Amino acid sequence: MITPASDSEPPVTKVLLGCSKCGAALPDAARFCLKCGKPVSAPARAAVAGISPLGVPRPRRKRRIVLLLFLGLLAAGIVWISTSNGPVAQQVQELVGWKHDQTILDNPFSVGPHSFRYYKFALPEGSVNVAVVGQFTSTRDTRKDSGRKDQGNDKDKEVDNNIEVFVLTEPAFTIWQNGYATGSLYESGKVVEGTVRTELPAGAGIYYLVFSNKSSPKAAKAVRATVLLRYKSWLPEWFRRMKDRFWNWVGA
Repeated sequence: MITPASDSEPPVTKVLLGCSKCGAALPDAARFCLKCGKPVSAPARAAVAGISPLGVPRPRRKRRIVLLLFLGLLAAGIVWISTSNGPVAQQVQELVGWKHDQTILDNPFSVGPHSFRYYKFALPEGSVNVAVVGQFTSTRDTRKDSGRKDQGNDKDKEVDNNIEVFVLTEPAFTIWQNGYATGSLYESGKVVEGTVRTELPAGAGIYYLVFSNKSSPKAAKAVRATVLLRYKSWLPEWFRRMKDRFWNWVGA
């Protein structure tokens, strides 16, 4: 017979104990069959009562709770390792192959007069919280000047050390290189040194890191730069939403 389900508990099926010899139905607490007199074994009564033969309740619910707690802690640990910028989390990420930084540029180079140099890089689908970070310095490239007859005076050499640095999307770069004004994710202005730091839009995309010497008609520039693509978090959007809901639930 099946008892009706309540709002708080699932339906429970009631099992009737029967005599193993004659098959007669027995009360739950019966020790002997009322029909043939055969003793009722302890394991059979224990199976109906939901306890072990030794009289200890079966810890199914307790094991289930322990398993759920373990899975919850494991999920929380994975989320923390995936999203944290702390040194311990970063070490774990590097150990399992999750890279935080990707080098875009880390070497000196020269930019000719009235020209520019660019470095192209891409973000994969699912990228979030990614930034371009780095530093650069610019000086007049005297090696390029040594072969020029019209070198100008020493004062001009000291003044004309500036470079312009941009981070542009692919459409913006196409417009910019054709000589038209466009928006940029980062623009340094004319400087001799600077720090690059700009957040990139979430999702896949192609970008350009540009070093422009267009404003200088005569002087080449020697540039030293180290610029990185920093992944503060590289997770699909659905996983980020699940993470936010989890932490909101924990904090509630």
